[in-house]
Amino acid sequence: MRIAVIGAGALGGTFATLLSAAGHEITVTARGAGLAAIRDRGIRLEGGFGQATAHPRALERLVETPDLALVCTKAQDAEAAISENAAVLDGAAVIVIQNGLDGVDTARRLLPRSDCFGALSIIAANYTEPGLVTVTTAAPTYLGRGAGAADAATRRWQGVLAEAVPCVVIDNFVGAQWTKLVVNMLNALPAITGLSVQAVVADRGLRRVMTLSMREAVRVGIRRGIRFGAMQALGDRRLRLFSLAPAWAGQVLPLRMRARMGDVPNLGSTLQSVTRGQRTEVDYLNGAVVREGGVAGVPTPVNALLTALVHEVEERGTFYRPEQVLARFSRSR
Repeated sequence: MRIAVIGAGALGGTFATLLSAAGHEITVTARGAGLAAIRDRGIRLEGGFGQATAHPRALERLVETPDLALVCTKAQDAEAAISENAAVLDGAAVIVIQNGLDGVDTARRLLPRSDCFGALSIIAANYTEPGLVTVTTAAPTYLGRGAGAADAATRRWQGVLAEAVPCVVIDNFVGAQWTKLVVNMLNALPAITGLSVQAVVADRGLRRVMTLSMREAVRVGIRRGIRFGAMQALGDRRLRLFSLAPAWAGQVLPLRMRARMGDVPNLGSTLQSVTRGQRTEVDYLNGAVVREGGVAGVPTPVNALLTALVHEVEERGTFYRPEQVLARFSRSR
């Protein structure tokens, strides 16, 4: 099958390499040093899925219509990447593998003739250098669309992806997007401090801030009428109970997430963007909680400050020490 992967970073590189190993004809889009590295040496994958090397066709933009396209860019780059490739993508099946809440709707708007799906990947991978991806957590990817039951087309594409990576069909994909948004509250503090997710969770003060950001996200989702989807041992009932728990009790949630990651440092996608000098997804993660909270009438001061601090780190190019972060939150009360 001809499969295009738009955005050959950590996640896109992982999917491209494993789908190539499964026998598919892969084309990837990339730019700059990443494009040059893939053309020269291919994509090298190491870590949780083992070692593999793929030599996909590498282009700045697609030149022919694939059977299936995976959009693996950062959330803030999705609209531009899809638009650049719309002439050949429109009419192809498209799976948006992305954080945030907007990716599938963006694809549907820009590709009206395409069958569009969403995927939520729990794979943790580091873009170690151009052309090299290290998987720190080999985990499932959840595929679906809409708020109802999964349909036959979703199950068909799950079968294709499952040839290469663990992939599960889920009902209530919209609810699962909100569950993943809660999980993605892990990302901001590593980007602010330069610490791994595990190190942030191990710090009592930072863990409390992370817990409060997750609780805000859940409370906003509840007010917006969301029924949270089930994934990674989280679901609607557990998250609703979490939203009512005091901060000291709610800290069990990030602690459990940390335990699932193992010991290999998980840098988080937002921190990886910062270290590469790129714009982050924070406006589509913590910022999405703030925007949705404004619509729902739910205060979101923790996520608002986290969003602002990530932008400060982007601008200044240096991290804050944990005690500096906690002081900012103390002053904001």
